[in-house]
Amino acid sequence: MGVVTVGELKPSISGKRSFRPSSSIRHATEWPISDVSSDLTIEVGASSFALHKFPLVSRSGRIRKLLLEAKDSKVSRVNLSAVPGGAEAFELAAKFCYGINVELTLSNVATIRCVAHFLEMTEDFAEKNLEARAEAYLKEMVFPNTSNSISVLKCCESLLPLSEEISLVNRLINAIANNACKEQLTSGLLKLDHTFPAKTAQNIEPETPSDWWGKSLAVLNLDFFQRVLSAVKSKGLKQDMISKILINYAHNSLQGLVVRDPQLVKGSLLDLELQKKQRVIVEAIVGLLPTQSRKSPVPMAFLSSLLKTAIAASATTSCRSDLERRIGLQLDQAILEDILIPANSHGSNHSTLYDTDSILRIFSIFLNLDEDDDEDSHMRDESEMVYDFDSPGSPKQSSILKVSKLLDNFLAEVALDSNLMPSKFIALAELLPDHARIVSDGLYRAADIFLKVHPNIKDSERYRLCKTIDCQKLSQEACSHAAQNERLPVQMAVQVLYFEQIRLRNAMSGGHNQFFFGAINGQFPQRSSSGAGSGAISPRDNYASVRRENRELKLEVARMRMRLTDLEKDHVSMKQELVRSHPANKLFKSLAKKLSKLNALFRINGIKPMGGKASSENRFVFQKRWRHSVS
Repeated sequence: MGVVTVGELKPSISGKRSFRPSSSIRHATEWPISDVSSDLTIEVGASSFALHKFPLVSRSGRIRKLLLEAKDSKVSRVNLSAVPGGAEAFELAAKFCYGINVELTLSNVATIRCVAHFLEMTEDFAEKNLEARAEAYLKEMVFPNTSNSISVLKCCESLLPLSEEISLVNRLINAIANNACKEQLTSGLLKLDHTFPAKTAQNIEPETPSDWWGKSLAVLNLDFFQRVLSAVKSKGLKQDMISKILINYAHNSLQGLVVRDPQLVKGSLLDLELQKKQRVIVEAIVGLLPTQSRKSPVPMAFLSSLLKTAIAASATTSCRSDLERRIGLQLDQAILEDILIPANSHGSNHSTLYDTDSILRIFSIFLNLDEDDDEDSHMRDESEMVYDFDSPGSPKQSSILKVSKLLDNFLAEVALDSNLMPSKFIALAELLPDHARIVSDGLYRAADIFLKVHPNIKDSERYRLCKTIDCQKLSQEACSHAAQNERLPVQMAVQVLYFEQIRLRNAMSGGHNQFFFGAINGQFPQRSSSGAGSGAISPRDNYASVRRENRELKLEVARMRMRLTDLEKDHVSMKQELVRSHPANKLFKSLAKKLSKLNALFRINGIKPMGGKASSENRFVFQKRWRHSVS
């Protein structure tokens, strides 16, 4: 296909536009347009073109029909206001009618294809007409290449609805989907070849599709993007690639909708318009996410960002519920920032900082996963069941320990909110089962912060909150703090002291492990870990760490034995002091002396003491005592 420099249209004195070819064009193609006066004026929008009937009629079926159907055979003016692409598109078509080769590019091929269809520049009127030239370029340069297809598809947005009517949009979308899946298959075959060293000449890493075409999808509008992604999903594109494309599109499309100072536009038309755009984009992206599963390729940070945006934009309940379930399925992968979801205040001054209701539903979803797994428990053997439920290093136990630590950190963060209702905080504190925590220090810290920020809490709510803390699982430092904490109920302080005493006794008897991990209730396995807060690392992979912790435990036991010895000495001294100083003790001594005098009096007068006749043995005993006392 030849390419030459095209002429420029310059406005004439009368205001009409006529062809004035440059010197380079005249050298390539001589056409004495200046020697022939114009006999037809084409109006396209606000522009008008002074042209000639013969070159236009010879290639355009539409212009030919308009001239034939006109009642006046000498018509000299035709209005084509509906030309796709406007005056610029018609200019290219007019030049082609005059025999000037028009350069086809990625930026104008869609426009030329649409205007050629509109003007009916088909093979029925001339060979190698404009429509055929555009089709050839699409087949050779656009459809085989994914990036080129995306670029042309972007141009089709301004050519609707004609680009849809000629099926150009559908053909481009199908081409993108087919090419993407071909690239995926090629990449998979290359990776398969690299697994055999004999067949591998060079270690070449195949380029993933997202590195070169996935990011370019961000230029498309939401409708075209949805259709492209639905097409690639139906063709079998991998879910991790779909996730990367969605993340990139969300980042680019939502970034421009973030308002720097929300207070300035709160409730304004601009704010409502931004919320509407955000809501439409978020709901569309959520509908395109891969299938929900525990091993979903969608990152937790992305799901959290979508949920925050959905709440801020007042998205539908189904959209928020879908995101909450996805986050709940992967909650063991979350960090604190992922679940700090701001509440949609709607202008209220007494609203909470964070959406605790959403977090409550998310954690409930995670805890209900065990019930779903129980349906398939009959397919597991006995050893696997023991590993799943009893071993601290099992996946299920590790996940729930991570989640418990995450919840404790969240509670400590939201406890600083003075507007948070005690009932909601207590509901979160009571959410996890007993076996979810090995150490309750995190929960105690959060409860202490909440009681400090909310000093006017009811006694019943204070007691209910502190009841969620298992005093058996508090560390020594936490017990020392709790015993002196005036914000706690008296019952809890007494309970802490009681279990501290049990801790010392078990330490002396070597049973500290059973105490730390619930030997009283018999529901926790022994785990040699003084930290125990993380609890998610298998001891098999941390043998050195376990040995170090074992030494720390031995040192702690030795310190507790010394402390117990000191406490026993103090206890004995206090008991002796109590015996000496107690008034009842003096009364007991005086009473004993009087009874001994009465007994002596009975022996002298021959009166039988209480209890009947005295035996010889009894007399012998009294006589021995009397002789001993005299001597």
